[in-house]
Amino acid sequence: MRIILVKFREVSQKYPIVRGMASYTIIWPTASLFQQKITGRPELNYTEALRFSLYGGFFVAPTLYCWLRCASHFWPKSDFKSAITKALVEQVTYSPTAMCCFFFGMNLLEQKSISECAEEVKQKFWPTYKVGVCVWPILQTINFVLIPEHNRVVYVSVCSFIWTSFLAYMKALEAKREQQGMANDGTNEKEFLENTQNAKSMIRSVEKSRSSSL
Repeated sequence: MRIILVKFREVSQKYPIVRGMASYTIIWPTASLFQQKITGRPELNYTEALRFSLYGGFFVAPTLYCWLRCASHFWPKSDFKSAITKALVEQVTYSPTAMCCFFFGMNLLEQKSISECAEEVKQKFWPTYKVGVCVWPILQTINFVLIPEHNRVVYVSVCSFIWTSFLAYMKALEAKREQQGMANDGTNEKEFLENTQNAKSMIRSVEKSRSSSL
């Protein structure tokens, strides 16, 4: 076991992207299960958590790694000014792209149509982005100033635990709305039947009164 850990450490130091992918493969599904738990789901959806694991490990981690490498290439200094510049540029380049890809990609993993994926992006991107732009510039400024380059993907993966829980919550809003819609449909159908029965009773009463008067 120790030999395996030593080998993994050597590989992760040589290839930081491997460590980032491993981190996201674990942290993203954990955040999904955490979100399900705190929102009171009766049963945990492990299939949904698996989708988060696949998306986080095999898409988010590599793309984030590429962005961080590009940012370090264009702004190689680790001073405060460069860190703020990188953090702000991220909010108008990588972040909005990543959010759109998240909603689109997660829906593709659910085998939804392209039009449904695009509609979810349209509905949820802006509310999510408004929250993210208040949080990530601060976290990324700390990242670019204090964290060594080979550890930055791991740092972001740790910070993204709460953020991923929020994304999972935003993603789950659709299912919640569908459930509420089904419940409302059931209530409306019940009310319609009750109103129909009341109308029939009123008609019978009127007919009975007319018969009595005759």
